[in-house]
Amino acid sequence: MITIHLRYRIDPEQLDTFTEYGRRWIRLVNRLGGDHHGYFLPAEGDNDEAFALFTFPSLAAYEQYRIAAETDPECIEAYELVRGTGCILRFERRFQRPLFGDERDEEVEA
Repeated sequence: MITIHLRYRIDPEQLDTFTEYGRRWIRLVNRLGGDHHGYFLPAEGDNDEAFALFTFPSLAAYEQYRIAAETDPECIEAYELVRGTGCILRFERRFQRPLFGDERDEEVEA
């Protein structure tokens, strides 16, 4: 299992647009084989940072998702939303291994 952690620097004036982008990707990641854990939007403090977490069964499954997303019409529309508005100024992607603190850990380590 692999969890992808995304850190976004967003244009705070376009939070509504970024929120729409996030809603689209939650549905798209889930449709394309992942398990999206949500977007975390600014509330207090920094108003230009947002985060997202989603999990795939393996790095190979994530790579299959990336390939599918390049040609999926709904994914392309979501990419175009960002390109057209500039609501995302920068992002960082990290790959992490989850620790749940229960029997699921044994599945992650296998």
